[in-house]
Amino acid sequence: MNRTMPIIEARKKLTTLPEQLEKDPKTRVVAVTRRGKPVLAVMPWELYEAIVETLEIVGDEELMAALRKSIQEAEEGKGIPWETVKAEMGL
Repeated sequence: MNRTMPIIEARKKLTTLPEQLEKDPKTRVVAVTRRGKPVLAVMPWELYEAIVETLEIVGDEELMAALRKSIQEAEEGKGIPWETVKAEMGL
């Protein structure tokens, strides 16, 4: 769930926005608006990093091909049971 905030209000509350986002985990992003139109997004740094990492993965053709292959193999039951892997690793 996103929260919308006019830019004038965001300017006044900028130093407290991190705490506000932390207090309300349902609010992940604050959309800052100017004249009613979104112009900025304020979000926790961890969310930003996750978005960037996801975009890097999606933009990498080799990684996406490997991911698609892994998903297909899992759907076909070609995975190795965790107990087998643990035993082979001596865990």
